[in-house]
Amino acid sequence: MITVNVNRNKQKQILSFTMSGHAEAGPYGYDIVCAGASAVSFGTVNAIHSLCDVELIIDMEEDGGFLRCDVPKGLPTDIDEKVQLLLEAMVVSLKSIASEYGKHIRIS
Repeated sequence: MITVNVNRNKQKQILSFTMSGHAEAGPYGYDIVCAGASAVSFGTVNAIHSLCDVELIIDMEEDGGFLRCDVPKGLPTDIDEKVQLLLEAMVVSLKSIASEYGKHIRIS
């Protein structure tokens, strides 16, 4: 199962997220849950870099199965708002996947 943990501050802003595990919803290369979750998370990281010129602090395993991203501290307010919007969109997308494939992905 893929587990996604979203870490928020008291103001409900996303500080970081961690995605770990394997969906095991199909054979390697044909697992649509894994492909969807990977596309959403990496797409968000790339969008934040491209659209906001912000590099998240990333820790990941080369063979897959683990991704942690931290939002850098001290971003200007206007940039932070854009980063937060993109991260919230990622959470909505991942929750949509979880609503269909809850046996394979959990968001907390």
